[in-house]
Amino acid sequence: MMVSEIGFGAWGIGGRTAGDTSYGDTDDCQSLEALYKAFDCGVTFFDTSSAYGGGHSEALIGKALGSARHKSVIATKAGYEDWTRPPDFSAAAIRLSTERSLQRLQTDYLDVLQLHNPPSEVLASEEVRQMISQLIAEGKIRTWGVSAKSPSGALEALRIADAPIVQANFNMMDVRAVTSGLFDEIATRGAAFIARTPLCFGFLSGTIDRLTVFPAGDHRGAWPRPQLENWIDGARDLLSAVSAAPAQEGVLSALRFCLSFAPVSTAIPGVLRASEVETNARASEMGPLPAVAVEAVLAINRQRDFFVAPARAP
Repeated sequence: MMVSEIGFGAWGIGGRTAGDTSYGDTDDCQSLEALYKAFDCGVTFFDTSSAYGGGHSEALIGKALGSARHKSVIATKAGYEDWTRPPDFSAAAIRLSTERSLQRLQTDYLDVLQLHNPPSEVLASEEVRQMISQLIAEGKIRTWGVSAKSPSGALEALRIADAPIVQANFNMMDVRAVTSGLFDEIATRGAAFIARTPLCFGFLSGTIDRLTVFPAGDHRGAWPRPQLENWIDGARDLLSAVSAAPAQEGVLSALRFCLSFAPVSTAIPGVLRASEVETNARASEMGPLPAVAVEAVLAINRQRDFFVAPARAP
């Protein structure tokens, strides 16, 4: 299954959700324009979930695909239907979620069905394994994978369930996929890796500063201030280390950093506008960052921590 090195992260186009778990209000016309532009720019991989906008992200992709469906690879997720309810990884729920996703996407098969942040007991479940095998046998899914909460969760998915595809965070301010041994495990097993948050929620564009005000419903507005400032300062220092100016240069450098690692099959920056698609697609044309720039990023990560521990009560 061949995919574009730069994919389309479709969380944002799902629109504003309960609990401010997206990027706020969106415009469907703008979202569809971004999807059409993706086809024009050679993007063939689309990552979504039944939980993104309660299925609205899937519906938009289904509407936009049309006759281009056979040229596209769609990866969606099961487990969470929306963020207001606990996940359900029972065999019956996985089947129902698959059927609903097929309807919203207006297709008769999913290329990849990912379990969405599953706990270890789900990974070890024979019932879940049998259901996935049934869905493959029925032609409703081509293959499966795990979208993990963290690189350590992706390692669990490989070791417990032998998942053929795993997804986790990876960017210039989160290199745990390297330091945890995840990439080594992926290479050993010949698995595929989907790099999520390659722009670290937009901070690696270098255009977010201390005066930035996030729109209503944007999850970034709920992050602790020390964490936001750490990412703002970190992005500035990292982009300087790879000689990239903020905005387009920053985005391209961040994406090219991900493409510098062989285990990365595709990176999925979140997309809201057609102009973002055009910029993102150029990263694949430019290829990996020079080795000296990659090492500069890794060296900074060895010297500082880009995650701020939450405050604890005494």
